Amino acid sequence: MKRKIAVVVTARPSYARIKTALSAMDDHPEIELQLVVAASALLDRYGSASTVIEKDGFRIASRVFMLLEGETPQTSAITTGLGLLEMATVFENLKPDIVVTIADRFETMATATAAAFMNLPLVHIQGGEVTGSIDEKVRHAVTKLADLHFVATEKARERIIRMGEEPSRVFITGCPSIDIAAEVARHPERTFDPFTSGVGAKQDLSGPYLIVLQHPVTTEYALARDQAIETLYAVRSLGLPVLWFWPNSDAGSDGTSKAIRWFRENDNTDKFHFFKNFPPEAFLQILNRCSCVIGNSSVAIRECAFLGIPAVNIGNRQDGRERGCNAIDTPGERESIVFAVKKQIAHGRFPSDPLYGKGEAGSRIASLLASVPLSIEKRLTY
Repeated sequence: MKRKIAVVVTARPSYARIKTALSAMDDHPEIELQLVVAASALLDRYGSASTVIEKDGFRIASRVFMLLEGETPQTSAITTGLGLLEMATVFENLKPDIVVTIADRFETMATATAAAFMNLPLVHIQGGEVTGSIDEKVRHAVTKLADLHFVATEKARERIIRMGEEPSRVFITGCPSIDIAAEVARHPERTFDPFTSGVGAKQDLSGPYLIVLQHPVTTEYALARDQAIETLYAVRSLGLPVLWFWPNSDAGSDGTSKAIRWFRENDNTDKFHFFKNFPPEAFLQILNRCSCVIGNSSVAIRECAFLGIPAVNIGNRQDGRERGCNAIDTPGERESIVFAVKKQIAHGRFPSDPLYGKGEAGSRIASLLASVPLSIEKRLTY
């Protein structure tokens, strides 16, 4: 009998992280994939990842509208509560054998809590990592609720075992988004026109250009607008084409969005084009040809390390995350950002670093989900 695997995707980065594993699950003869799409992944203002998911050929088993607008710590808490209510109903209807949740977005708490209370084996992908912000608390809380752990690195596995988890239930799979990066590295040619979407002037991408992915820091959410303004002026002063991607739905997102709109209305944005979302492969094709990635997304540390793309990490959102030599850190003041970006552009490409995997995570995850022994009993092992 096929195992029914409910995978919950709550945001566009979550889909990029899990896409190759979803494909491997969909193709596996012993798995019935139940894809649950929720929260910002359903909303147009955050890129409507659900549309991309369906275009990629996946069937969505259930949609969970749970995101309360406002982008504050309070709305994040309320959203998580609404999600817990809705996920319990979804899981009761789908009756999965396993629930899969991804990484550390605040909405994952709803998925993990509902699965644990309903005695459903919970698989957590990409636990054991270290960063700043609320993500750290969420990630480790989900680890303690989870029954199986599919981690990206050896150090992540070591941390989870030190947290008291059973070593035989912690598996190193690598990061599934590296699977897509590996394919792009093999076939780097761009196969689409990025300027059929987004807002702003069409940019010349035949020469150097920059990509910005800057999200709010939840523990500094009131500063999000000012932080984005500093980055906007910094990258504009460099005089290169800029492809800027919309922030996620964390607390402070409204401040980041307001900064972008204010800048577009009050300053020269001839060199800017703003996007909400790309399909994962298209995004990495664009990423692979840029001169530098700027902001505070883990993309700069994961996919960019594998592809050897220079990256500038701003602020403390990624504090402590394992990284290769491609990324350098800088404070959020515009002068510091400009200095760091110039340094990275002058350096050029870095050697590929397989820290987060070699491109085989998706098939590894599917194979484990189909065969690993299941249990909902757990105890501290120290």
